[in-house]
Amino acid sequence: MSTTTVLSRGPLLPAGRGPLSTAVLEHLRGAPLLVSEADLAADPFGDDLQLALYCCYELHYRGFAGVDPALEWDPDLLALRRVLELTFLQALRRAVRGGDDVAAEIAGLVTEDPAARGVSHHLRRAGELWQLREYVALRSTYHLKEADPQAWVIPRLEGAAKAALVSVEHDEYGGGRPERMHARLWGDMMLELGLSDEYGHYLDHAPAPVLAEVNFMSMAGLHRELRGALVGQFAVVELTSSPGSARLVAAAERLGCGPATVEFYAEHVEADAVHEQVVRHGIIAPLVADDPSMAADVVFGMQAAAFIDDLLGEHVLGRWAAGTSALTRPLEPR
Repeated sequence: MSTTTVLSRGPLLPAGRGPLSTAVLEHLRGAPLLVSEADLAADPFGDDLQLALYCCYELHYRGFAGVDPALEWDPDLLALRRVLELTFLQALRRAVRGGDDVAAEIAGLVTEDPAARGVSHHLRRAGELWQLREYVALRSTYHLKEADPQAWVIPRLEGAAKAALVSVEHDEYGGGRPERMHARLWGDMMLELGLSDEYGHYLDHAPAPVLAEVNFMSMAGLHRELRGALVGQFAVVELTSSPGSARLVAAAERLGCGPATVEFYAEHVEADAVHEQVVRHGIIAPLVADDPSMAADVVFGMQAAAFIDDLLGEHVLGRWAAGTSALTRPLEPR
C-alpha cells in the first residue's frame, strides 16, 4: 500500500460482526482476502453479510480513514461484493410478491392504513427522547449521505425522467446552498440532540436492517440493470415521507426539542409533498412509457424498499417494547 495514497480523513473502520465482515475489514487493512464457502452461507439480511457489503460500497462514497483509495477497484473485493450482492438480491426477490402494476403499487403507498403503527406513529404518540435520539442516530447512516445513492442513477436515465430526477436531487442538495443540504440539516439536528454529526460515526451502532436499507440503494444505483428498482426505491421515500415527517414534527414538539429538530422534518413535510408529484408524473410515468419493461423493476424497487423498512420498524419497535436499545451498542451519554 502506498503511503502517499492512504486517506487521512474519513470514518474509522467498524468492528467486524462475523467472518465475512471481518475478512473484508482485514483486507482493507492490508491482509489477503480470505473467505470460505461456509462464510458465504451467512444470513442475507444479517449483520455479517450486510456490514461486509456496506463496507464494500462505502469505498465508492467517502472511504475509510487509513484505507488506500485504490481498493475501491480491487478485483478480489469486487468479486466478493458481486457474490454478496447476488445473495442479497435473490433474497429480496424471494421476499416480495413482484408484479408490474405501478399504479396499484403507488396507490398502496399513498393510502395509509388507519391501523398502521410504525416508528413515527410511536414517536408521535408515546415516544421518549432517548428513543428519538436512537432513531436519529441509526438513520444517520443514510441521512448524512442523503440523496447520494440516488445520484448514481442519473447517468443511467435519459430525457424527461432524468431531468425530473435531477430537479428533486437539486432540492435534496439544498438548491445550491450548502447550509440547506438535507444532509447538513440532519447533522444540525444531531448536534441539537447531543449526537455526533460526524459522517459514519454511528456505523458500529447500526443494526442489520439499517445497513440493508442503505445497501439496497447503493446496489440499485451502481447497477444499470437495477435503475428501475432505484427509481422505485426513491418513489417509496418521496411518496411516504410527508405524513411520517409530520408525525415526527409533532413528536419533536411534544418532547420539547429545539428548532433544528423540528426544521428537518418540517422541511420534508413540504418538500416531499412536491417531490411526490414530480416522482409520479415526471420520473416514473415517462420512464415506463419509454420502456414498459421498466414497470416490473420499479415495482420490485418499491416492494423491496417497503420490505426492508418493515424489517427495520419491527426491529426498532420490538426492542423498544422490550425496554432495550434498538442499536447494537448504547449511545454515548448526552
